[in-house]
Amino acid sequence: MLERRLPHTRPRLQALALAWPPFTLQQEDVAANGAEMFATTHGGFERLAPIYRNALIETRHSCVPIEWYLKPHSFSERNDLFLENAVAVLAEAAGKALAEAELTAQDIDAVVVVCTTGIATPALDARLMTVMPFRPDVRRLPVFGLGCAGGVVGLARAADIAMAHPDERVLLLVVELCALTFRAQDRSKSNLVATALFGDGAAAAVISCRDDAKGPVLGASREHTWPDSLDVMGWEVADDGLKVVFSRDIPTLVQEDFRPVATQFLADNGMTAKDVGGFVCHPGGAKVIDALEICFELTQGTLSHTREVLRAHGNMSAATVLFVLKAMLEDGVEGPLLLTTLGPGFTAGLMLVHP
Repeated sequence: MLERRLPHTRPRLQALALAWPPFTLQQEDVAANGAEMFATTHGGFERLAPIYRNALIETRHSCVPIEWYLKPHSFSERNDLFLENAVAVLAEAAGKALAEAELTAQDIDAVVVVCTTGIATPALDARLMTVMPFRPDVRRLPVFGLGCAGGVVGLARAADIAMAHPDERVLLLVVELCALTFRAQDRSKSNLVATALFGDGAAAAVISCRDDAKGPVLGASREHTWPDSLDVMGWEVADDGLKVVFSRDIPTLVQEDFRPVATQFLADNGMTAKDVGGFVCHPGGAKVIDALEICFELTQGTLSHTREVLRAHGNMSAATVLFVLKAMLEDGVEGPLLLTTLGPGFTAGLMLVHP
């Protein structure tokens, strides 16, 4: 099996860096504005307050100030903001990752960009090339539509490219500006929950199989897409933007349907949950984290890094799991680490990382 190969045959994570937009949203301020906006349709502030409190989020980051969200905006206006800010925050994350790896943009042979919260043609990677000096012959792979699963699936795709071209270096870029999708006139329960949950952020990673590459080894990966599950999570396109869709049954799906998938993945790599040194789980929300702890038979509160990222940054869709990975690597958590994400499809992404 791949996991039994010598370390130099596997790609390594040479660098991992994070970035986020400049505006900080305090959850108490978001709650006050959200309650004022939704009170007439959802029963007043007292009924709405627990939604914000139970999210266990204190701060999130945004590319626009909180006042922006109180007014209607067109799809084109939202997307213009997305393009401007996505490129800016990606450039920051990429610059940090390249500096950490002691490389320049000229040293990168392939770029993989994962994003689901805006539309970009030319793609974000091409736009990034106008502000960073990548070589004209760099290979580009923009990946759209993975949602929250994109952090792990994107990392796996970048690792695949590195293995296919072992003398090259791959730059993975993940950015999600989830908050821009909030639509003030949408009074649905899903949109209400989104106001209590989503934030903006980006991550960048340098991946390579080269002999001079140092860092954690990226191991086996897997995806699992459940049949007849398109309505569990995703976007609907409305006249004024992307409308969030997610099922209230997601925590139950994690407990009942995700567990056998994760168990089989570990078994296929000669492991059980007890062999995992750390669980790097995407924090879809407080209830999802509780469900993940039940899924892996962990003591409640074990997923402390996941909870801390949720508290400080909210749910940044695909980027979030890489924030958790960064925190665990910095804390010296010994592996193997199991990365897990769940996103539209309904799709699970899993990956082993060996610090």
